[in-house]
Amino acid sequence: MEKKGSAGERLVNFQVRGGIGTIEMNDPPANTYTYEMMRQLDEAILSARMDDSVHVIVVRGGGEKFFSAGAEIAMLSEVTPTFKYYFCLHANETMIRLEQTPKLTIAALNGHTVGGGLEIALACDLRVARRDGGRIGMPEVNLGVLPGTGGTQRLSRILGKSKSIELMATGSIFSFDDALEMGLINQIFDADSFDDAVRDYAEMFVPPGRASKAVGFIKRAVTSGAEVPIESGLALERELQQQLFQSSDAAEGLAAYMEKRKPEFKGK
Repeated sequence: MEKKGSAGERLVNFQVRGGIGTIEMNDPPANTYTYEMMRQLDEAILSARMDDSVHVIVVRGGGEKFFSAGAEIAMLSEVTPTFKYYFCLHANETMIRLEQTPKLTIAALNGHTVGGGLEIALACDLRVARRDGGRIGMPEVNLGVLPGTGGTQRLSRILGKSKSIELMATGSIFSFDDALEMGLINQIFDADSFDDAVRDYAEMFVPPGRASKAVGFIKRAVTSGAEVPIESGLALERELQQQLFQSSDAAEGLAAYMEKRKPEFKGK
């Protein structure tokens, strides 16, 4: 069998334009991930996090059919249980890095988003989809396993315990319209203008129109606060607010309000 994802092969592309860092999984048609793709994805997430010119991160799939179909089954079928365990561990660490990066992240679902592909999307803050672009779900139970890259934890935090158990235990695959109705995705954009619509959507959170540092702190307060008692979450909220009060964007926002003009934020 031909081996995919060998060292040196470019499986994840990263580019920055206009304050938006785009991370593209590039192994069409299905963009299934191997250890090498996950390693490159981890590097791209770190690059986007550390790049001061990046204010919003967009994650998407290469090609037109899939965002991602998750882990490459052929690879998993050939490796030992120990390798499978460490592969899932590494993938979970990558998803945590994506989830915890202090910048807004958007999953642009340009095609089918199933299994581990949906788990990647769940680690993003927002999810937008191409109209009639594909189907979405976690069918891992049909392989005798569970969603092992954070799916059981993140899906339940979005949809609640009962609905999440039902979807994962039945292995349901459903439409983007159904996902929008249940709150799993945030927006659906027309197929013929999807790429432009995603960019326009991401630009809503980029300076000078938006205070991206405040957006990042909102994300941090919500993401971290959801995991601790409310008293601790409120303490984190106060700490982050105090840091924002000392930022140049807060000074600009307050001044613009008093002067009745549109603010010009810098993300600082």
